[in-house]
Amino acid sequence: MALSSQINIKNKKASFEYHLIDRYVAGIQLLGTEIKSIREGKANINDSFCSFFEDGLYIRNMHIAEYSFGSFYNHESKRDRKLLLTKKELKKLKDKGEEKGFTIVPLRIFISERGFAKVEIALAQGKKDFDKRETIKERETKRELDRVMKY
Repeated sequence: MALSSQINIKNKKASFEYHLIDRYVAGIQLLGTEIKSIREGKANINDSFCSFFEDGLYIRNMHIAEYSFGSFYNHESKRDRKLLLTKKELKKLKDKGEEKGFTIVPLRIFISERGFAKVEIALAQGKKDFDKRETIKERETKRELDRVMKY
């Protein structure tokens, strides 16, 4: 299982753009060629988001590159993929997600110990510009302190 711990595709913009409130781990309903591409590390969730349709929660705009050895069985690279959560988690996310200012963003994709692709999602609230400047200021201060402590 050494390979599974190496796959960790992150959405680096999420923590900068949003205040992360609650985190959940969900399964993803994938096709055969999609899981093979994810295991190769060929996925991107930087511009993706989650939304509800009539039968569940879907991750939209997630790019999974076509599998290089998949002939005509290959998948669409930006199709909507269903997220697998419990009914209780879905109800909680739907109630909170409908409030003004809240959204559901994917944070990272990883492979579990059992070999399944999982996505970590978060209920998030958008940051204002001054919050983003504060985040940059904190990061710069921490970097400066680390530099001073090193010597």
